[in-house]
Order: sequence, then C-alpha cells, then structure tokens
Amino acid sequence: MAGGSPPGASLVARTIDVLGAFAQGHERLTLAELSSRAGLTAPTALRIARRLVAKGALTRDPDGRYAVGGRIWDIGLLAPVRSDLREVAAPFLQDLHAATRATVHLAIRDGDEVLYLDRLSGSTSVPVVSRVGSRLPMHATGVGKVLLAHAPPDVVERVLADLRPVTAYTITAPGILARQLAEVRGRGFATTREEMSLGACSIAVPIVLDADVVASVAVVVADYRRERARLVTALTVTAHGIGRSLEPSQTPSTQ
Repeated sequence: MAGGSPPGASLVARTIDVLGAFAQGHERLTLAELSSRAGLTAPTALRIARRLVAKGALTRDPDGRYAVGGRIWDIGLLAPVRSDLREVAAPFLQDLHAATRATVHLAIRDGDEVLYLDRLSGSTSVPVVSRVGSRLPMHATGVGKVLLAHAPPDVVERVLADLRPVTAYTITAPGILARQLAEVRGRGFATTREEMSLGACSIAVPIVLDADVVASVAVVVADYRRERARLVTALTVTAHGIGRSLEPSQTPSTQ
C-alpha cells in the first residue's frame, strides 16, 4: 500500500495519493488496487480517477485497469533541473551509445530509489526493465550502487536494511553490499551481474559537479568481463564531459 492522506485532506492531496499509487511493478491498477494503495475509499478513488482520465493524466484500459497517462509525462518533462540535466547530457550519451552499442542509462537518486532520466538502446541492446521515468532499487542496479555509495548515511542505512531480491543474483547481504560500496568509492565505478535483469550486466560511474556526485551514467551489456577497461574509460570520459558542462542550477536535488 502506498499510503494515504489523513481524514479531511484536500482534493489536491487525495489526487496526489491516487497518482502516487502507481510505481514500478504497479503500473496498471484495478480500482480496488488503486483505492487500497492510495489509502482512499473506492468511491473517492473512482471519482478522482475519472477526473484524471478526462484530463489525460490517467488512462483506463478496456479491462478496467488504470495507468499513468501521457499528460503526466508531458508535465514531468518540464521539471527544470531534470530536463536541463537530460539536455546537457544528451550529446554525450549519444556518443557513448555510438561507441559501445550498449544500452546507456542516465540516472539520479530520488529518495531511496534510482530515477532514470534517460535511456538509449538499439536493436542489438540487452533487454532491460528500466525506462525513462522509472524508479528501481539502488542495491540492484549499477547506477544505483554508484549513487548509494555517495548517499547520506541515513539513506545507506535504510537501503541496507531492506535488500529485497530481484533476481537470484541480487545482493541481499548488508555486509557484502557495504563492502561493494566502499569499493565503488575507491575505484570510481560500480558493476552488477544479472542483479536487476537476467542476462544483463552493467558498469556505472558517477557524474561529479563541485566534488558532489549529482548523477550516474551506465552501460548495460550481456557480459563486460573482456571489455571492462574499455567501457570504464568510455564511461569516465562521458561523465567528465557532462560534469564539466553542468551549471549548479542544472543539478537535481535529492531527498
């Protein structure tokens, strides 16, 4: 359950609760699921959902399930710090994709999760579950490990306390992940091997501005062992280029 506003909350608060009910793994919801995850009664959830559908913020499938509509995506793209970072990073990501032919990710930390701002892939890319705008667990992704390694202690503590398995290869032992995070800080990059998606491995590096890690960039491949050095070099060049091109006002704040 995603939670809900206290009794007597405003329509705006209840509407945000309805939109907040959608998350990774909960992209399409029945009315019962929507009302439960939003912490609202079914009539209230239905009334708000109907209004959001009419405005294009939600869609309703023939089977009655609700999903986030294109209007929300259009509005989200207007968020200045995220759109500016994507715009600055775009040419560097395109060069990285052309050089590696791998799936390329740009992500930031959003609370205790990874928020994907951009993804480039081609017909030969490894299948991944991420998409632009999606949020995934930090402990199971390359970009997530980079961002977690440089996150505030309270964030690290919360994540280490809730290491849920995504695949059979996801790191779920706090001690092991803590050692990996120390290695990330020492060597400057993170790796994953089928920890988020079977058949997909990733390498990620930080994007730094004024000594602060503000984002992460990664490539996803079937196996990086033979090309790790080349991929790390390509990623590092990309991250440095993005970092040098950023202005402080273009970096997203995290919670």
